[in-house]
Amino acid sequence: MLSGSKSTFFLYFLLLLIDGILHCHAWGTARHKFVVKEAPYTRLCKTKNILTVNGQFPGPTLYAYRGDEIVVDVYNRGKHNITIHWHGVKQPRNPWSDGPEYITQCPIQSGAKFSQKIIFSTEEGTIWWHAHSDWSRATVHGAIIVYPKYGTGYPFPKPWAEVPILLGEWWNKDVMDVMEEALITGGDPNVSDALTINGQPGAFYPCSKLGTYKLNVQHGQTYLLRIINAALNTILFFAIAKHNLTVVGADASYTKPLTTNYLTVAPGQSYDALLHADQSPDHHYYLAARAYSSSSAAPFDNTTTTAIIQYRKNHRHRSPCFPYLPYYNDTLAFIHSVKGLRSLANERHPISVPVKNITTPLISTVSINLFPCPNITCEGANGSRLAASMNNISFVTPSIDILQSYYYYHITSSFSTRFPNVPPYVFNFTADILPLDLEISKRGTDVKILEYGSAVELVFQGTNVVGGIDHPMHIHGYSFFVVGSGLGNFDPYKDPLTYNLVDPPERNTAIVPKNGWLAIRFRADNPGVWFVHCHLERHQTWGMDTVLLVKNGRHVNETLLPPPPDMPPC
Repeated sequence: MLSGSKSTFFLYFLLLLIDGILHCHAWGTARHKFVVKEAPYTRLCKTKNILTVNGQFPGPTLYAYRGDEIVVDVYNRGKHNITIHWHGVKQPRNPWSDGPEYITQCPIQSGAKFSQKIIFSTEEGTIWWHAHSDWSRATVHGAIIVYPKYGTGYPFPKPWAEVPILLGEWWNKDVMDVMEEALITGGDPNVSDALTINGQPGAFYPCSKLGTYKLNVQHGQTYLLRIINAALNTILFFAIAKHNLTVVGADASYTKPLTTNYLTVAPGQSYDALLHADQSPDHHYYLAARAYSSSSAAPFDNTTTTAIIQYRKNHRHRSPCFPYLPYYNDTLAFIHSVKGLRSLANERHPISVPVKNITTPLISTVSINLFPCPNITCEGANGSRLAASMNNISFVTPSIDILQSYYYYHITSSFSTRFPNVPPYVFNFTADILPLDLEISKRGTDVKILEYGSAVELVFQGTNVVGGIDHPMHIHGYSFFVVGSGLGNFDPYKDPLTYNLVDPPERNTAIVPKNGWLAIRFRADNPGVWFVHCHLERHQTWGMDTVLLVKNGRHVNETLLPPPPDMPPC
């Protein structure tokens, strides 16, 4: 029997070991196994096979501490090629494991395996992982929870419990067939048949009430909701009946507390929000989400998904209360919901916004476009094929991934480095009526080269070409500071005077408002090849993408890590 200090040491060691197991923290690199395979799931009265990781939908949650490294062995046992992206993980000097198909790697073929190293750096909070090939991410996705550095804590009182909330979409058809049909017809893809919360549609859909996700809460306690929009094509309003949410983090970066009665969450975005269980235990309360869609022309899923909050020891089973959600096209409600978001920006969690000496100012339009359909009639506007672009270039995915082409084989024949710094055509971008010749974009695989360490300001300018709509823009390998946004055309003389350069929110995905603009800043200090794209899947498929090719710096710790030995072959 142990006694005295030996007993205390043994107990302390045991507690550390248990904590490490619970949070996937270990001395060394933690390893996880992802088996991509089909599994049968029943929703909306129908059973079909869907692509999953480890048979789970949503997929397994990964846990890490700030600064950890983990390895995920991805085995592809599905019918289609696959890649996995670690959304919001900066992956310093390690684009090899970032995941976008034909950008940083060729896909993992059926029957093959790829071991991906995930390097966490400054992330703290909620991010996620998802497939990044075709539309597989509809069902191949899951949460990533990054705890504060081992031995430290949150900058807010520790919650009673933490709950991942993944918002998504469900199609009765095979989602790959939905994508292929849209590519053939040239029109908008069929909208989803249901929205989901943690994989379940909820009470307002057929055959779904019994499966509704339920969150049991203890009255008087506080819960940390880790909210992720994993939907393919839908920005969502999210709210909880009679309960406010206090946002304390966004995209794995802490924020000043912001209390609100609803959130606007775009595909790709995540929020950490505190829920205080302070309402009457005699009722149930709906969590609900429905679409925000500002375009009058684009079809969308106009249904509402629900989950239920029920207080423990509630046996009365009264009808649940329903929350307030803004109307589907309420742009002002969207703007209001994000306007007050600010970085925590204190001594313990400082930020570093490029303020002076912006060395690389960039402006890029983000537009819906058209291509002619010779000899046939397509289902886009005026019988044309729908497309999308950045600076009037509709991105064409190469057949050999850009990262290996440039850094490994030293060839640039598969892409061009001529992505323009400013729009090639300057016009009234948000006018109600625009010349038809502006609708046709140029196809190309054009990337933008950035010098290591350059201070970048990138203004995304939405346009009314074909039709205006919101665009959630995501940059791989970086988080960025949202220093300004507004409606209408960006004014380079007046609008920078309104920038927030003190405590702007730090995001990895941010929404360009319909017929408006978004200004972001970051320092190009992560060498590699990094994808930039709209996170509405149909817009990415149509070509609203480009690539940032960030050169190596002068020092060893400013250059790319070597490629892993098992990179998938092209």
